[in-house]
Amino acid sequence: MLLNQKQRQKRLTWATEKQHWTVAQWSKVLFSDESKFCMSFGNQGTRVWRNTGEKEMPKCLKSSVKYPQSVMVWGAMSAAGVGPLCFIKGRVNAASYQEILEHFMLPSAEKLYGDEDFVFQHDLAPAHSAKTTGKWFTDHGITVLNWPANSPDLNPIENLWDIVKRKLRDARPNTLDELKAAIEASWASITPQQCHRLIASMPRCIEAVISAKGFPTKY
Repeated sequence: MLLNQKQRQKRLTWATEKQHWTVAQWSKVLFSDESKFCMSFGNQGTRVWRNTGEKEMPKCLKSSVKYPQSVMVWGAMSAAGVGPLCFIKGRVNAASYQEILEHFMLPSAEKLYGDEDFVFQHDLAPAHSAKTTGKWFTDHGITVLNWPANSPDLNPIENLWDIVKRKLRDARPNTLDELKAAIEASWASITPQQCHRLIASMPRCIEAVISAKGFPTKY
């Protein structure tokens, strides 16, 4: 994760603004992300990598197939648990992202918050930052958390993608349908307790960013 000076400064400013946020405040945040899961076939069985963030998704590394099969997934989590997963078809643009928000983010918020207020988090990917997407949030009366660029280490959902990735190594899916089923099963097995622990670590994450003067952290 390479950060230029301006990005580091923005991360530091962001962390300083959030320095006194409590776990209860972080619990009001619905974190979201997209992740790519690839499948390749070699002597060691199925291997899975994922990559996330705002940059272009690189091709899965060291693949023994020319074009490894892959799926792109959108998910959301809060201190109360995870929402329903969305398997994304094609590239995400502003219009298709708003469909994801309508059919997956709103149900996630309903499941995890009910009638309570929440704040939505997403990164600065072009579809997320589009004017029409901003209008969608305004029209739905949803507050969006300000977020620094190139900062997947600040998003606790990254840890959930890692859990799913580890479980997929054991599942060894051989087809795209098996890969999707294994991702669904792994995601469904994530407990509210795991999610709460990750959200409870956010104050420490913020402190780590401040200590690192905006440089990447182990989170």
